[in-house]
Amino acid sequence: MSSSSTIRRDSRKKKKENPLKPLWQFITGVAKVAGGTILGFTMLGSSIVAGGLVGLAVSFRNLPDVRVLRNYVPSETSYVYDVNGRLLASLHGEENRKNITLDQVSPELKMAVLAIEDSHFYYHQGVNPYSIGRAIVVNYQSGGVVEGASTLTMQLVKNLFLSREKSYNRKLAEAVLSVRVEQIFTKDEILEMYLNNIYWGHNNYGVQTAAETYFNKDASKLTLAESAVMAGLIQAPEEYSPFIDYNQTKQRQKVVLDRLVTLGWITAEEGEKAYKESLLVAKPTAWQGSELPVITEAVVAELKERFGEETVIKGGMQIQTTVDYKEQKYAEDFLRRSHQNVKARGYYPDQMAMAAVDPRTHFVKALVGSVDYKKSQFNRAVQARRQPGSSFKPFVYYTAFASGKYTPYSTIADSPVSYRDGGGYYSPKNYGGGFSGTVSLRTALINSMNVPAVKLGRSVGLDKVIANCRTLGIKSPLEPVISLPLGAIGVTPLEMAGAYATFASNGWHSDPTVIVRVTDSEGNVLLDNTAPPKLVLDPWATASLTSVLQGVINEGTATAANIGRPAAGKTGTTDSEKDVWFVGYVPQLSVAVWIGNDNFNRRIGSGATGGGLAAPIWRNYMNHYLQNQEVQYFPASSQFSRPKAK
Repeated sequence: MSSSSTIRRDSRKKKKENPLKPLWQFITGVAKVAGGTILGFTMLGSSIVAGGLVGLAVSFRNLPDVRVLRNYVPSETSYVYDVNGRLLASLHGEENRKNITLDQVSPELKMAVLAIEDSHFYYHQGVNPYSIGRAIVVNYQSGGVVEGASTLTMQLVKNLFLSREKSYNRKLAEAVLSVRVEQIFTKDEILEMYLNNIYWGHNNYGVQTAAETYFNKDASKLTLAESAVMAGLIQAPEEYSPFIDYNQTKQRQKVVLDRLVTLGWITAEEGEKAYKESLLVAKPTAWQGSELPVITEAVVAELKERFGEETVIKGGMQIQTTVDYKEQKYAEDFLRRSHQNVKARGYYPDQMAMAAVDPRTHFVKALVGSVDYKKSQFNRAVQARRQPGSSFKPFVYYTAFASGKYTPYSTIADSPVSYRDGGGYYSPKNYGGGFSGTVSLRTALINSMNVPAVKLGRSVGLDKVIANCRTLGIKSPLEPVISLPLGAIGVTPLEMAGAYATFASNGWHSDPTVIVRVTDSEGNVLLDNTAPPKLVLDPWATASLTSVLQGVINEGTATAANIGRPAAGKTGTTDSEKDVWFVGYVPQLSVAVWIGNDNFNRRIGSGATGGGLAAPIWRNYMNHYLQNQEVQYFPASSQFSRPKAK
């Protein structure tokens, strides 16, 4: 089979020509086509000379500067991968494109495109005068523009610079710009730009994306038969698409193969063999959704905030996420089954959400925003702000320990108290009623006593509690209201999992992220989230808090979360059982589980608590996640110096 290299000459060796030369060649061509029709030649010649020269001169002043193509980068599709490199989704706006270099395109495809679109590409200077002459006569006779004579260069110029209007003025501008492009760029550069820009149907722009869509392979691997199909699509992509009418596709393929035979670029035998070859057409993928839509949506939200929407969908980003596809799918299925189990116990939550964060990196390992994504796409793990109840108390206790004035064994009175609140008074109550008198802070937190938490918050300063929450990455609105220590504000499961992850790492923090790294299509790093976390909390205070939260699981309100290894956490239950939580951690993972109803006024059911409903779910997920991991231990507070009183 002849290579396309045999049908072209090295454009870098050509001499620079007078840009007006194609116009005179064009006139000569018209004369030849018009034959002996003097009137036709006179009319056409007058029009061309009078209008063409003036228009050409004006165009050289007003048309775009084609040198901008030196720095032009076509919009490219961005791709999202799981942590192991599995493709999850493609992100693009109008144009689904992946740019490649000319040497990444099969010789058969280059040859087929040139044969059917511009067989003289390597011999003209942007304009083919004889083709234009023929088209002018046809258009003149029909009274309008019905036939074109565009070279590849002219098609490229039209796509990048000009409108789709069918008029002589636009064709003239097209010719002028094409001559300019040919003076500045080599033929190979022009062909590469053309193949990366052209539309191939079904929202595919550029040859690589089209090859993947139609044949599930790289453009470099296309056979002669496949290349003839691809080249045939250019004229009318949807009409000749194998996804729409396979018979039409084969007819158009035959036209391309016959043209190759006529030109002598392949033999008749090669053309017949290619035509008879079975086409393994891929299934349409242009409209395929994400493999993990919850993760993809979180990725897009994070990238838009940092880079803007246009860069995300047009910038050709390669995005490695923090999640493993199989683990995320497991988490989604696990939460769906857990929801069914909760309902089977006689409770009535319509939704659940879960967020899992690695404390060592603050990479999100799982994110589930609903019990069934097909029925509800609202991501409650990152978008729903729900009252965390007593799972907010650790932020108050950490603030107390970090102040240097309290230890886990400092005492506090669990006794009636009232605070002026607006026009009335607020009197906190313990869950189940009653008071326990003087208790240690450790006992108060392990048993989730409300009155000590409110008193402690007032003592250490609610503004300081809020400041520590901000340090831990909680961005939801927080107000220093008296009931703040009881979780009377809204936060998201991801915020809670991320904050507790900092407790799990003994004070080392990064903002939780679903992205490991982002590069552009050439491998340049745009974003790298692999930098180590920073120490933001006092180590002694954090270790002391973790020790107390281990007691919550071992002997307090969350014994149902016991997994037989060191673990810490806190239950949360709001008034009237509207929201129940469990947020807990081991050194390798922090997980927040929320259960509730989208209707804030609807109760889950009598007796619903974080310890009874959410803690067992947390335990079961942790047992799965840690099944092949060694036991790790938290540092003891005795390893660190206690902070001085402030």
